[in-house]
Amino acid sequence: MQISVIIIAKNEAENLKRSLPKLHWCDDIVLIDDCSSDQTEEIAKSFGAKVFQRAFDGFGTQKQYAVAQTIHPWVLNLDADEVMDDALIDEILSLKESEEVSAYELPIQHVFLGKVFKHGKESNYPHLRLFNKQKGNFNDAVVHEKVITSGKTLRLKGKVLHYSYRNLEHYFQKFNSYTQAGAIKLKEKGKSRALILCILSFPIYFFKHYFAYGNIFNGKEGFIWSYLNAWYHTVKYLKLYELNQK
Repeated sequence: MQISVIIIAKNEAENLKRSLPKLHWCDDIVLIDDCSSDQTEEIAKSFGAKVFQRAFDGFGTQKQYAVAQTIHPWVLNLDADEVMDDALIDEILSLKESEEVSAYELPIQHVFLGKVFKHGKESNYPHLRLFNKQKGNFNDAVVHEKVITSGKTLRLKGKVLHYSYRNLEHYFQKFNSYTQAGAIKLKEKGKSRALILCILSFPIYFFKHYFAYGNIFNGKEGFIWSYLNAWYHTVKYLKLYELNQK
């Protein structure tokens, strides 16, 4: 199979130093840079990536643009903070073309505060990341974009390690934009929630993430992650409440 890799990035120089060496097998790496102020472009080019500058206007449209720059029929979508393990690389390199198969799901394993999570909703959950662009592409979603494709989808076994946040400061740098985008998406769907329910939902979300999703087995990092996730959902719905009041 002929495969291109796409990455969208903004100020991801440090993450790219970890992720790009694992793409040594690929001869077409496309990186869409949202006007980074660090060395994202220079580092990407040093590993052979083609870099295109484009202001970010949503995850779906940004990735559609990335797909349009690729030269191979199959596209592997990775984030700058994701690292393929060797088993997954070998598995992908052994794939053969098939008229029936149009996409593959890859298990993503969450890494938070230096710990690889073996449990929880964010770990080992399959994501459609490798697809034939002649049979599908990304939708236009601003956040939580999806690949819409026809044909059969299979699942691979190798892992992608997701180093989502460097530290807590980095988490909260993303927190505001993610909760705002999530609130806007809920409003567009006509959703609403009473203020009292927004406030009282915090312990429910914590219970769900810590106990129901199994983060209790991820040690102290699992506790912190569950606490932050409960806060994330609470703030997202508080922002939705604010949007609806306007």
